[in-house]
Amino acid sequence: MNDALTSDVIGRRVEVNGEHATVRFFGDVPPVAGFWLGVEWDNPERGKHDGSHEGTVYFKCRHPTGGSFIRPNKVNFGVDFLTALKNRYVLEDGPEEDGKEQIVTIGNRTVQTVGFDSVIKRQSQLNKLEDISLRNCAVNGAGDKGGIARACPHIRKVDLSRNLLSSWDDVIDIADQLKDLEVLNLSENKLEFPSCSTSLIGTFSALKVLVLNRTGITWAEVLRCAPGWPVLEELYLGSNNICISERPVDVLQTVKLLDLSSNQLIDENQLFLIAYLPRLEQLILSNIGISSIHFPDAGIGCKTSLFPSLQYLVVNDNQISQWSFINELDKLQSLDTLSCVRNPLTAGSKDSQTTRQFIIARIGQLKTLDRCQILPEERRGAELDYRKAFGNEWKKAGGHQNPDKNRPNEEFLAAHPRYQFLCQKYGAPEDGELKTQQPFILKNQLLTLKIRYPDQLDQKVLEKQLPVLRFALGVFLSGEIVAVGLRAVQPSLRRTGNTSWSTES
Repeated sequence: MNDALTSDVIGRRVEVNGEHATVRFFGDVPPVAGFWLGVEWDNPERGKHDGSHEGTVYFKCRHPTGGSFIRPNKVNFGVDFLTALKNRYVLEDGPEEDGKEQIVTIGNRTVQTVGFDSVIKRQSQLNKLEDISLRNCAVNGAGDKGGIARACPHIRKVDLSRNLLSSWDDVIDIADQLKDLEVLNLSENKLEFPSCSTSLIGTFSALKVLVLNRTGITWAEVLRCAPGWPVLEELYLGSNNICISERPVDVLQTVKLLDLSSNQLIDENQLFLIAYLPRLEQLILSNIGISSIHFPDAGIGCKTSLFPSLQYLVVNDNQISQWSFINELDKLQSLDTLSCVRNPLTAGSKDSQTTRQFIIARIGQLKTLDRCQILPEERRGAELDYRKAFGNEWKKAGGHQNPDKNRPNEEFLAAHPRYQFLCQKYGAPEDGELKTQQPFILKNQLLTLKIRYPDQLDQKVLEKQLPVLRFALGVFLSGEIVAVGLRAVQPSLRRTGNTSWSTES
């Protein structure tokens, strides 16, 4: 192949010792004789320069150390789809089969064949494949036209991640031969996408799941390609530096799951551009740097019209530090599953169980939190504890057990939108519930024991203070111990002989 190299190699994807790169230059680099390839590495730390040599710019890189010059015979340009498929999935034949003769009839002629069974076996083996993985197999394109359709027409799921595909056209050439294709993973292929809208009727007619993580795709390119995905249900766009620049119109209307993880340029205002996707049920926003969200169309205690079908939300590994973020999520009409681990609000808490209770209490329809189901008993306990924890704050803000006098201020209602509802559900907290608990020290944990002598009314009542959890008691009557080792866990009344016992805590 090296003898036939031309300028057409520019833009091709190549592999060198396990590292992937894109060819940016082909030609002479004086004073050294011979042809060179100038490549831009996916990993910029692998390179040595920015495409310049001795003051001459041969190509440009996005990173100052992203480029290298390499001899053509050092790079791997990859293989076509069918070659990679056979290399991975076709079993080697035994020696006894390779030499086996068979008589077959072709037209009117009788032909003697050697190894014909092996050919049939290979073809049958590929023909039955439905789910294949060619990850990291150096696939660079479809190969001979129609070859894939003839060899393996029943494939439904394909993993082509981390290969040498250079453009979206390469993908189309493969997918056009797989009419039953439902799942396609193209992650870690640095693809050139079309610069204008495309309408490929039938190419992706059955495609339901498309994975484009780390492909370099932009939001504008997503929208240009989307008309070709008429029944798409799941779209994964992680780690692409995507900025949502416009609202999808007449595209992505069938999408139920959208993964935008690790796109650090996305903010809450951009999210509103996808808030009208009618069937969006699952939204994954891990590690996008979001810290706040506000639904302007919904006031306290109201539901927003945005994200009408959203049931499942993941906001792990973000910068969420305020309870106002959680309060806003209660405005979503259909949300019942939330994951929000490794955020300052949750990771920095000393009591993770209390944080979990507060999240449950603040989002009324939540059924699963951080992959743990919320049972009715847990919800009841969480809401009662939340109601008690903020009871004093509620009273100071104007809350009252008397409904006619219960008027907490707007600041409290904004911080605790569901508190009034919880008071209606369980009743307003009583003053006794809101007493501040004393610190757990010995003097606050003593039990008062009063000792009376019924037959000696003129004798003074004796009082003793003992630890409430466990104590030993010895009382002498007429020089004898009448009770020893008395254990009290809760205040109770004990009577021995003529001695009356009463306890007060």
